[in-house]
Amino acid sequence: MISLTRRSFLGIVAAPALATRSAQANAPLPNMRVTKGPSCGCCAAWVEHVRKAGFPVEVVETNELGRVKARLGVPRKLASCHTAEIDGYTIEGHVPAGAIRRLLAERPPVSGLAVPGMPVGSPGMEVEGAEPETYDVIAFGLGGQHRFGRYKGAEPT
Repeated sequence: MISLTRRSFLGIVAAPALATRSAQANAPLPNMRVTKGPSCGCCAAWVEHVRKAGFPVEVVETNELGRVKARLGVPRKLASCHTAEIDGYTIEGHVPAGAIRRLLAERPPVSGLAVPGMPVGSPGMEVEGAEPETYDVIAFGLGGQHRFGRYKGAEPT
């Protein structure tokens, strides 16, 4: 007769979930399409930030960025200087790569994430000698808007 301890039982039950989580962590990241204005330097710096985090990125330059935001349902109050699309989600502005990874892992029922404005120190908005601002990453969609995370620079607080 085999005797199961509480610890061995939990190990058996948890193993499939841990294997799935591990496979998701090792899965390739989905492609990201970033639409930006042709001359925006901070947008290019944000693209470099997400590329360094492992995201494959396609950049599209246009002078019709407002149309892209309208098509994707970006609320005007959350608008920033560039808009990205990834795996069915919209990413607006200087959202840290870590928040995007969390979004893709958790798959909440939202349209996307936004960092309104251009907070100093957010990815792509680093200013030498300036202290990074603390700012919110906002989730938005049909259910409204709520804080998804709080960051200082690219790090959660």
